[in-house]
Amino acid sequence: MSIFGNLIWLIFGGIITAIEYFVSSVLLMITIVGIPFGLQTLKLGLLALWPFGQKVVPTRSNGGCLSVVMNIIWILIGGIWIAATHLIFGVLLAITIIGIPFARQHFKLAGLALTPFGYRVE
Repeated sequence: MSIFGNLIWLIFGGIITAIEYFVSSVLLMITIVGIPFGLQTLKLGLLALWPFGQKVVPTRSNGGCLSVVMNIIWILIGGIWIAATHLIFGVLLAITIIGIPFARQHFKLAGLALTPFGYRVE
């Protein structure tokens, strides 16, 4: 199911979303200050490329206060808008029975897009 779901996801917009994340990751990594944020958008891009069969889990150390500060900066800079976009797509897809698995993936992406620091994708 995960291979079939990933292929359908890629055809119907997953590849476009992943490319957007990868381009923004490269743009963020151009500056030294943006490297941590670029790494997080890279993580989001990889999850947006193949979301089925992957889980988002907290890191062992959970990052501490630096992770909290970085998440706050992330939310203020644009994380809230990324998460809101995934939530809107998730709600729209959840209206149909066929779209429910894809809606669940958007909700997973929304959670990671809101606070990406302190989590990893397995």
